[in-house]
Amino acid sequence: MSRSELSVQLYTVRTALAEDLPGTLARIAGLGFRDVELFDFVDQAQEYVAQLAACGLRAPSGHASLLDEETSRVFDAAEAIGMRTVIQSMVAADQWADVAGVRATATALNAVAAEAADRGLQVGYHNHWWELQSIIGGVNALERFAGYLDDAVVLEVDTYWAQTGGVDPAALLRRLGDRVRFLHVKDGPATLDVREQVAVGAGSLDVAAIIGAAPQAQRVVELDDFAGDVFEALRDSVAYLTEQTEQTEQTEQTEQSVTA
Repeated sequence: MSRSELSVQLYTVRTALAEDLPGTLARIAGLGFRDVELFDFVDQAQEYVAQLAACGLRAPSGHASLLDEETSRVFDAAEAIGMRTVIQSMVAADQWADVAGVRATATALNAVAAEAADRGLQVGYHNHWWELQSIIGGVNALERFAGYLDDAVVLEVDTYWAQTGGVDPAALLRRLGDRVRFLHVKDGPATLDVREQVAVGAGSLDVAAIIGAAPQAQRVVELDDFAGDVFEALRDSVAYLTEQTEQTEQTEQTEQSVTA
């Protein structure tokens, strides 16, 4: 993974973004990001088209409410921005309590994915902790959900919420396999208090094992909240993930030399 393959969920800097969108995107680019993940982008599509280009940024993915918004508006905005994957950001916890609710959500998202495919787009789902806490017949609801999804639907696994929900993120990623195309990479004590989240590499999660379990997935850095300067946390997160990548590449090169 090169530095350019890192993305950041812009919800992390939502306060700064609301005050100064062009300036905030410029700061994000200055930290070394080339990709960003948007949220609440439909009504700001044209502004993002202009400002992302001005900062040399791309938005390959974005969060939207695909199950309760007019999908044509969402897809129009995604196409204008150049986004390829639109991700359902959440479905309420009560829908994950039993098989009927999980299956209904999967069926609805499969239908939206068919619409998206006609536009050259793909659809995904992003989890919180409740999908992992809900156990149905010995299997967590997220993995049951994955079993009902069409191949066209991808997953963005929020690894922090997986840990908070009581499931080892790396093991989860290995079980879900190539369906996982995006990771929300976060760190902290894995509690529900979002203010306790910290820069990636400064918390209790085994980030190296997590990203190693899904090498095909784009890493999307996110902090739901932060007690300090969030731009400093993002800077430290980029530095940590870049260092991890360099160490992994050096190890692989050494192993190849030994076996050559």
